[in-house]
Amino acid sequence: MYRYLVGALALAPLSPVFAQTTDAAGVVSSDTDGEDTIVVTAARTQLPASALPLTVDIIDREALERQVLVSGSTVDAVSALLPSFSPTREKLSGAGESLRGRAPLYAINGIPQSTPVRDGSRDGYTIDPFFIDRVEVIYGSNALQGIGATGGVVNQVTAGAPREDGVSFRTLSQVTLPNGFDGEGIGVKTGALVGYRAGSFDASFGVTLEKRGAFFDGAGNRIGVDGTQGEIQDSDSWSVFGRLGYDLATGARFEVVANRFELEGNANYVSVTGDRSASIPSTSERGETPGAPPSNTAELLSASLTDPDLAGGTFVLQGFYSRTSDVFGGGAFRIFQDPAIDPSGTLFDQSANRSRKLGAKVSYERALPGFEDLVLTAGFDALFDRTTQSLVQTDRVWVPESDFRSLAPFLQGNLTLADGVVRLAGGLRYENVELNVDDFTTLASYGSVDVAGGSPSFDDVLLNGGIIIEPIDGFRAYGNYAEGFTIADVGRILRGITKPGIDVDNFLSLEPVVSNNRELGLEWDRGALKASASYFWSSSDFGSLLVLRNDVFEVERQPIEIEGLEASLAWETPITGLLLSGGYAALEGQTDADDDGLVDDDLDGANMSPDRVNLAADYTTGRFSARAQARMYLERQFNDVSMATDFEGYTLLDAFISYRADFGDISFAAQNLTDEFYVTYNSDTVRVTDNNRFFSGRGRTFTLSLRSKF
Repeated sequence: MYRYLVGALALAPLSPVFAQTTDAAGVVSSDTDGEDTIVVTAARTQLPASALPLTVDIIDREALERQVLVSGSTVDAVSALLPSFSPTREKLSGAGESLRGRAPLYAINGIPQSTPVRDGSRDGYTIDPFFIDRVEVIYGSNALQGIGATGGVVNQVTAGAPREDGVSFRTLSQVTLPNGFDGEGIGVKTGALVGYRAGSFDASFGVTLEKRGAFFDGAGNRIGVDGTQGEIQDSDSWSVFGRLGYDLATGARFEVVANRFELEGNANYVSVTGDRSASIPSTSERGETPGAPPSNTAELLSASLTDPDLAGGTFVLQGFYSRTSDVFGGGAFRIFQDPAIDPSGTLFDQSANRSRKLGAKVSYERALPGFEDLVLTAGFDALFDRTTQSLVQTDRVWVPESDFRSLAPFLQGNLTLADGVVRLAGGLRYENVELNVDDFTTLASYGSVDVAGGSPSFDDVLLNGGIIIEPIDGFRAYGNYAEGFTIADVGRILRGITKPGIDVDNFLSLEPVVSNNRELGLEWDRGALKASASYFWSSSDFGSLLVLRNDVFEVERQPIEIEGLEASLAWETPITGLLLSGGYAALEGQTDADDDGLVDDDLDGANMSPDRVNLAADYTTGRFSARAQARMYLERQFNDVSMATDFEGYTLLDAFISYRADFGDISFAAQNLTDEFYVTYNSDTVRVTDNNRFFSGRGRTFTLSLRSKF
């Protein structure tokens, strides 16, 4: 607790962001006086964020565009702006990246992108940020969107409909250069979105193409490639987006949204082993990689009907179909060997996750007739997920086809008391879940064991409740309790069975990972100063951790306890156009790794992010704007026996300038401005005996872009 208070006080002389309007960091929140109210669609309510006992941040399109220009992706942008979000791996895989020490649920327009049955950790790369209008982040465990939000929700809201009749265009052209201007490190991107409106009908269609070069670290060396999990560097991606909308005479709106995103590595480089004992990270050299290059493909089709005035309330109906295919890199790994196929023990193979989702959501919200201070929301969600993991080269099944089904009615209430000074909010969600697995045989490396399929199931009631007190305009205090849930990575459990005679119904523990989040928060938003602070603690009696054994991560069910403090400040200085901001997050997490009944073993770097301080200065005058920001990842020690897992910390500085010309916005950004040499957090704290996965972070890069609207 002492270090939490010290960190919070350290920010006091600064200032920064938060509450509910656009601030210096680009985070938005809803105005306390009700003007320009921001509705957080991920919260499943039409009430403003100020009416919810939650910590909520909204990254608007301008802030997202600016941050993506600096860092390259939506995930990197969220990680850079929110101190409670862990440092990214700077790879295609997001395994180990967390919000408040737990996995967030990524969504597009509320549609889940995760694959909980066999988590491929590619859910942060399913749409190009060019098509995103804003990102809504709800902190802490919750079941607002169903399965997966044990750390929170990161909801990407796609580009809205054109507001005026006629044709409109939005374009992007950009080039990224490494510090040494090496030709192989150059990246380019182009994109266009055309909109059309004619009365009640509107349509938007867009496409983006991006080619990324090799990445270089602060020492000028090529960064090592992750040939197994996949890479962002040396990759190509393309995305297409479409939206059709029609405004009905009743005021309702019907909308269809489609998206396809594909990212594939070029496989022009192979890894050169590093040396941890000498602090030499792995690098890359030109070479050919066997097999198909790692890739990620995501497709989404959704249809929705929204009526804001149906019998005095708001009705929302949404149906969706999504499909993902994640191809991983290969090798002659021990686990892939099968003497019946290749007795030499050098069999090359690689795996691919394939998942398909069908789902529907319906909700209705209105004030209770005769008691308008009580707003009720009732709804029902259905999700059907089919996932399998196969070996690409030999067409073997690694994880059998598994059908996950979730049916969940829910009810929420929001009660206003004392003329709005006090609000009470709460509700429940009933989850009925079933998993169907057919008979299957494990790989030869597991003993070619025959496993009888089954249909394990569970049901549970997930609760939430909270209070908001707003004694004066601009000051808000709140407390809440919320439960979220997910399931352990079923695919890892199934594929690792080695004992004969196993029946899935008796063996597979589908008992959910129910995590609860308790939180106390304060927010101030008056005049030139905005400030917020929240303290939270969460626990799960039967959590899910990934533990490395024999070069493969396996699932362990252990109790988990996490606590943390978040603080932020934003100050609109007397200098016109200058805003200063800062944020701080400190997290601690423990588990019972040695099974002694005591939750006193630190969560490792794959499950707990470092403490962090963010600082930023923004300046705007006329057509010119600029931003400088610092991300300070603080050192962390773990109470294990190995000093090798300790993290030394590092600081990254970024800068951004932009000029609004008549023909568009010309912007220039520099990432890692000081060309700091560092080892990424995940590489520094996880798999600390693996010299191949000892990755340095990206050095200084420059990005020049032109965005136009006409």
